[in-house]
Amino acid sequence: MSGDLATLDLCTLAGRIRDRAISAEEVTSAAIARAEALQPTLNAFIRLEAETALEQARTVDERLAKGEDVGPLAGVPLAHKDMFYREGLPTSCGSKIRANFVADRTATALARLAQAGAIDLGGLNMSEFAVGPIGNNVHYGDCHNPWNPDHAPGGSSSGSGASVAARIVYGALGSDTGGSIRIPSAMSGVVGFKPTQNRVSRYGLMPLSFSFDTSGPLTRTVRDTARILDTIAGHDPKDPTSSRRPGPGCEAACDRPPARLRLGVPTSYFYDDLDPAVGAALEAAQKIFEGAGVPLRPVPVPSHDEINLIWAAALAAEAATIHRKWLRERPCDYGPMVRRRIEFGLYQPATRYLEALSLREKFLREYCATTFADCDVLLTPTMPVTAPRLDEVDVSDGKGMTDLVLKVSRNTRPISYLGLPALSVPCGFNEAGLPIALQLIGRPFSESQLCRLGHAYQQATDWHTRVPAVVVG
Repeated sequence: MSGDLATLDLCTLAGRIRDRAISAEEVTSAAIARAEALQPTLNAFIRLEAETALEQARTVDERLAKGEDVGPLAGVPLAHKDMFYREGLPTSCGSKIRANFVADRTATALARLAQAGAIDLGGLNMSEFAVGPIGNNVHYGDCHNPWNPDHAPGGSSSGSGASVAARIVYGALGSDTGGSIRIPSAMSGVVGFKPTQNRVSRYGLMPLSFSFDTSGPLTRTVRDTARILDTIAGHDPKDPTSSRRPGPGCEAACDRPPARLRLGVPTSYFYDDLDPAVGAALEAAQKIFEGAGVPLRPVPVPSHDEINLIWAAALAAEAATIHRKWLRERPCDYGPMVRRRIEFGLYQPATRYLEALSLREKFLREYCATTFADCDVLLTPTMPVTAPRLDEVDVSDGKGMTDLVLKVSRNTRPISYLGLPALSVPCGFNEAGLPIALQLIGRPFSESQLCRLGHAYQQATDWHTRVPAVVVG
């Protein structure tokens, strides 16, 4: 892909294709070429559907030539975590167990992207069955960080973060149960949005946890993320649990000034034990927001110790329920770390599981009544650390891996339990050139507020315009 095309953002590219300044086929061909060229370095794809993607692109070009309105994502190459079902195509879920599974349905989120004119390049690498925040995969090989391939890209939506950061595709869907959109977006230096629980239909998404699974986009800019979220959000009759609220209106919100919104800075937990570079980046980000006229104020947060414990208990119990048959019949086909984490759920008593779910409303009510009493949005680091080296991460080392999982996901797990929307935005780099990200957390269904703030931050900074070495050379 030429440098000009590779570095365009999604919204700009969609406009050029729609105006027929460039063809969808040309853009898609270039994206496929970059995917093939970078696959040996990044291992971002499990399956690249090149011919199918080119057919889709030609159809877009033909419709545009006839003067048809193709949609807001006309001709834009995307790719998605390989756990969104595509009817008639394999969906591995990053596993050996589902390596030959062929879906009998198409995920509603993918169907809505296709209706908006987007091109689907195929299934992206991921942590096995979406278990793990690092990006390891013992079956398909580890995905690698575009900023430094010796480092992890984050998981479980590892290929989603890496492919967007490497300018292969212009956006990708991931899933987030405890941070699996926000963590890879932070480690790979892109924008990642976990919307409010049930804002996006989960029909056609391989589940990990019925109570916490959430789908959302990873892109290069907040406006790009807003456009994708506006496209995929909304009630779906095929998913009765999906919200019936009106669409979030995120892209329109990007054009509204953020000055009347109040940012809260938690006085405990989220800023504890930060890497010095992360702490410095967040201090600088606070000054950017203040310069944009956004008032900052310290706010209390409830204790997260119990939240984290009961989130883990509920998630494990639900995952074990989903995987029980495979655990019994094919236990050796799991990676060792994934098997241990899922088997943990077999030993959760029903009373503990029900307690975890019943306390969710209490904790959410307390959060809204106390933490959000004097602010509209929380500002935190997405992660307290930057991406670890892959050779430092041993998926067979139970104790070491557990400690790393807890550290990497400490700022994302509680938000998944509460079901709140959270937006991760790049906000700097450490001395080694690895990305750092901030996290904006809102009340339920406040996605448009998060986009207002995130877009304003990106208008005042250039972190999102920087590209990894794999792109420039």
